[in-house]
Amino acid sequence: MVRDFDGKSPKIAPSAFVSEAAYVVGHVAIGENASIWPGAVIRGDFGKITIGKNTSIEDNCVVHGAVEVVIGNDVIVGHAAVIHCRRIGNHVLIGNHATLLDGAEIGDFCLIAAGSVVTPRSKIPAKSLVVGVPARVIGPVTQEKLTRLEKGSGIYVQLARKYKQQGL
Repeated sequence: MVRDFDGKSPKIAPSAFVSEAAYVVGHVAIGENASIWPGAVIRGDFGKITIGKNTSIEDNCVVHGAVEVVIGNDVIVGHAAVIHCRRIGNHVLIGNHATLLDGAEIGDFCLIAAGSVVTPRSKIPAKSLVVGVPARVIGPVTQEKLTRLEKGSGIYVQLARKYKQQGL
């Protein structure tokens, strides 16, 4: 479901896939080949939410913020993650059930482990492997994982095209 709010309308690229079971409202911009899966809520009522190209917001995620939220290109946000941060860089994987809190900023090529809680105003450097509650950087992302982060979003781009072709 896509809705206007307070005079703001979501802007969705024609190539993007938004499930009919997702809820997108207000000041939201969704980039080329992005995918928004069932149960996702993207609520641009306080600040603008920008979702980059080839980015996948998986089932039951919540994206909201007190200020503008920017999610980069080629990002995978895993099932049931809560994105309430300021910025997520490019080629990032946010694990299932992870939570990113107010003002947090995630650099490019990061991997945020499932269930992690990134505390308010955290600044995660590029190429960091982040785990725990509260989340902490435990080291760099390995070259193998960097390669997977670089190519991972392509799987969802292809899957979303199939969903669109089948009218889902």
